Parts: sequence; C-alpha cells; structure tokens
Amino acid sequence: MRIDTFKIEDWMNRYCPTAQYDLTTSCIKPLTIRELMTLSGICRPLEIFDIDLSYGDIHGSERLRTAIKSLYEGQDYENITVTHGAIGGNQLVFESLLDKGDEVITFVPTYQQLYSLPKALGANVKSIHLREENNWQPNLKELEDTLTCKTKLICLNNPNNPTGAVISDEILVRIANIAKAHNIWILCDEAYRGLNHQGNNYSQSIADIYEKGISIGSMSKTYSLPGLRLGWIVCRSDLRNEIIKHREYNTISISLIDDYYATIALENRKKIEARNFQIIQNGLRVLNDWLNEEVYIKTNFPQGGTTALLRYKKDISSCYLCEKFYCETGIAILPGATMDIEGTVRIGYCVNSDMLNSCLKAFSKFLRKLKN
Repeated sequence: MRIDTFKIEDWMNRYCPTAQYDLTTSCIKPLTIRELMTLSGICRPLEIFDIDLSYGDIHGSERLRTAIKSLYEGQDYENITVTHGAIGGNQLVFESLLDKGDEVITFVPTYQQLYSLPKALGANVKSIHLREENNWQPNLKELEDTLTCKTKLICLNNPNNPTGAVISDEILVRIANIAKAHNIWILCDEAYRGLNHQGNNYSQSIADIYEKGISIGSMSKTYSLPGLRLGWIVCRSDLRNEIIKHREYNTISISLIDDYYATIALENRKKIEARNFQIIQNGLRVLNDWLNEEVYIKTNFPQGGTTALLRYKKDISSCYLCEKFYCETGIAILPGATMDIEGTVRIGYCVNSDMLNSCLKAFSKFLRKLKN
C-alpha cells in the first residue's frame, strides 16, 4: 500500500525537536505522572509496582472500559474498542469498513489521516471544503449534492483541528439524518471532545446520535496525556466485531501501564478538565489581546479545541514563512500547506501564557519587517 507523506508529522519531525519554543502543539500542556497522581489524590501509587506486565485483558481492563463508557449515553462494553491512540482507532475503522472503490466524503481542512488513509486503501475520496466566511461550518446542501449511491462513509472532526470550529449538536443531528436517509456510516474524530469553550464543554457524540455513527476518542487532547498513546472507538457491535479482527493483527493489546494511568485520569476527569479549562482560558485571552493589535492576521476565533488557524496578509508561501520565522527566532509554528490550506499558519495556544505572549509578539515583529 502506497500512502502520501503525512505532512504535519513530517514538518514537526524536522523542526520541533530543535525549536526553542514550540507552538505547533495541539495538546494542552501535558501532565506529568506526579501531577496526575496529585490531582487524583493518590499520594503513594505503590499499586503500580504490583501490576503483572502480561498482555492483560486483551480488550482493555473492565475498569478502563467502564470509565470510557461514562463519556457516552447508553453505550455498553460491546460498543467500545480500546486502541493505540485515536490515530490507531481511525486506521482500524478504515481498514475494517472500506473496500476498494468505496466512496468517502471528508470535510477539510482536517486531520490528514481522514482523507489520505482512505485514499491509500483504494477508496474514492471526495473533499468538501469548510469555508472561513461560513465560520468553518459544514455546508449541508453541498453534502447532499456530493452524496452518490457509492458513498459509504462521511468523515467529520469535531471540534475541528486546525480551525477550532465546533459543529453544534443541532447540525450534527441534521448530518446524521442525511446519512441515515442514504444508509451511510459517519466517522467523527472526537479527539478534542470536551474542549468546547462555551456552554456544555462536551458536544454530543455521533455514536449517541446515530446508529451508524462511529466515535473516535483519545487521552491525548482533552486529558493532557498524549504520551499514553491510548484511544478508543465507540460503534455498534457488528462493526466492532470486524474491527476486533483487524485489531488482533496490529495491536493485540494495549500496555497495562497505559491502561492504568488512563483509567485514573478518566475517573478523575473533572479535576483534569478544570485544570485544562484554566490553561485554555489563559491562552485565549493572550490570543485575543494579540489579535486585537495585529494588522497582518485575521482569523475566525476558535470555539473549541486547542488550535487556531491564522490567515496572514503576506503574499508568500506558508512553508517559506514558517521556516524563515523558525530560523530567525527558534519558534516553531505550523504552515497551512501541511493541512492543504495555503496562506495560513496553525498555532497551539494551550501552552504557558507568558511564553505564548512572547512568541506572538515575536511573530508580529517578524511580519512587520517581512517583505512579500
């Protein structure tokens, strides 16, 4: 199987390891194990030393699956598959569901896996472009016009990476009704679910809305534990049975250590959410203050997630701009070209607010002296 270069990962691998400051991140400042245990009220986690490092429960411990189940409405154990990160979950769904020649509709910009992997598997991928003038919201008329009798899967990402847009529960239901009328599956990458900035911080899950909805979750973003590499799939049991067949070839089981720490985090998620909400709000304040003063940038202010997509008013490529900025300042930001949306850059604002403020001021200074 041949596959396109994963452009975001390729860029990060080249620039982030040596960056003095990294704004390419899409994670909220990761927790240390000590911080996780302190938040959870576990002073002396000696039980970790008594874990038998076997394969453990192949499908994830019952305690972990119980914690995951609590994030959904009416789901049960037979609907949950524990995976190697959200990225592993997406891959298992595509491999289990798609055949060569199937049609997949993906809203872009989004995480590249949601269109490059189906393409590599032989699917016919159709992209529907989210538009700035529509606040990066899906155009449902365009969706209906794009569907054909061969459409098997619609791919969503909510909240959206890189734009920070949030699809409302009402629109999610309308998308589900469109899919139901045509007997189409919906995969929603919900890695940022729980990070809405206003109202209920958790959008409804597509798996709770629609029988053929597939939810992908993760410990990486909402719970600040990307190093665990733990995610999950929630879907109806017949698809899960097919997913389990594929999982046995590429995963077998997740690490018992990852299982243990993920369980602790999910059982204490309200404390982690409170910690992360404060980091998000601090970052948003810095970002908003900077945008109010910066004449070379425009953006639709993010409504969820951890990233903002900034359109710059310079007639140069985003890769050139980001590389030159990195060389002059040691600050890494992500070029929009890596997400197939030229003329933009993506920044992660859920970092130390003083550092974020300094980096954004450096970017302003850089933009002012930059010639087109």
